[in-house]
Amino acid sequence: MRARAAAAAAPEREARTAMLTYAIGDVHGRTDLLARLLDRVNQALAVACIGLVLAYRSSSNLAAAYGIAVSGTMTITTVLYYEVMRIRWNWPIWKAGTDALDALPPLLGVPVGLKDLVNLEGTPTTAGSRILEGYVSPYDATIAARLKQAGAVIVGKTNMDEFAMGSSTEFSAYKKTVNPWDLERIPGGSSGGSSAAVAAYHVPLAIGTDTGGSIRQPASLTGIVGLKPMYGRVSRYGIVAFASSLDQVGPFARTVADLADVLGAIAGHDERDSTSYPAEVPNYLAEIETRKGPWKLGIPKEYFGAGLDPEVAAAVERAVAFYRSQGCEVSEVSLPHTQYCLDTYYIIATAEASSNLARYDGIRFGRRVVDPADIDDLYMRTRAEGFGAEVKRRIILGTYVLSSGYYDAYYLRAQKVRTLIREDFLKVYQDVDALITPTSPVPAFKLGEKSDPLAMYLCDIYTIGVNLAGLPAISVPSAS
Repeated sequence: MRARAAAAAAPEREARTAMLTYAIGDVHGRTDLLARLLDRVNQALAVACIGLVLAYRSSSNLAAAYGIAVSGTMTITTVLYYEVMRIRWNWPIWKAGTDALDALPPLLGVPVGLKDLVNLEGTPTTAGSRILEGYVSPYDATIAARLKQAGAVIVGKTNMDEFAMGSSTEFSAYKKTVNPWDLERIPGGSSGGSSAAVAAYHVPLAIGTDTGGSIRQPASLTGIVGLKPMYGRVSRYGIVAFASSLDQVGPFARTVADLADVLGAIAGHDERDSTSYPAEVPNYLAEIETRKGPWKLGIPKEYFGAGLDPEVAAAVERAVAFYRSQGCEVSEVSLPHTQYCLDTYYIIATAEASSNLARYDGIRFGRRVVDPADIDDLYMRTRAEGFGAEVKRRIILGTYVLSSGYYDAYYLRAQKVRTLIREDFLKVYQDVDALITPTSPVPAFKLGEKSDPLAMYLCDIYTIGVNLAGLPAISVPSAS
């Protein structure tokens, strides 16, 4: 009853409660996850979560501007209310003492945004495409289920490039997401809605996917932290697929400690994902505290050539100087097959996309045209009307490289080069602990500035290598 009364409160009370919520979130300093403060008393949890309902309700216009809840900001309040009640009754802290407190889930009460290709039961999942308009998820993706189990409050879906194909979130079929630091500029992509929501302090955590840099690049352009885990570390079950051998789910946050907390909650083996890595999940937060360095760091010489913006180069140089001042040993290394990364990636990714997107035919789920003349007309018109220009471009390219007479010349050769790229990384890691590279070759550009698809593809040039190698990578801010 109290929750319902609070949801119907006057605007003045809404403002006061919203301020209380943001104070609990400590948006002026490090976040350290709301659970740091909310995991001690049930009343604090109740007040904070009710406040979040009101805060999100009153800021729905801002939320829409940053791409959160693509499927409609009207649903945020309802989702939050029921999530709060679920958490409160499943975790009645008032019943017991210290043991119960220690057993609380790690993300209890923490608001999280989901990229709109994560299936969440009972909610629309569009993957940013008209072809999935009206599709409502009948089940939870593994990552959604694990977030719920960890006590997180899933507040809504975030905008994205259609089927994760893009580097600016301009290719969403619904809305364009803007960069919170400059509303005329892009937030990066394809997970731009998630990065913008975190950077704008709408949520402390958000989930994205990274096929060729789609977590790290938007994190870089919005000044937050983004992690692409090792391939197979986080389950892909329930994730709308782009390129299955490259896709990986990962989190956005404002601190590395927050990333460590959420990764511990979502990582781990999943029998429903055949590519899931069967290994124990360590305590990542404890690892941060115990493994202090100093580290041996490598700088790949191939990443600092033509095409790198001077502003970005200067920021990386300042970061290198900082690490040297902390006692790290920094040396130049070589990844000789870097020059083939872009070509290799776009052959493999588009080939896999062509195969994965064949399922959208107007019959099984999603959009279907009205009054088709025959089955061929149903297929062709549904896909022509449902897919955007960038998705069509990649399907055509992928179908071509898989076609008879071209499979060996393109796709098979690209897979062989992929092996060489992975071997380059593994060889370098015998001598260094980590690599320092730029995330994006350029700062955030203005909306509509890059109309050439090739220029857009080059935005991924520094991030796609680790996807091809299946390795983990993180983007952290290096400039103000």
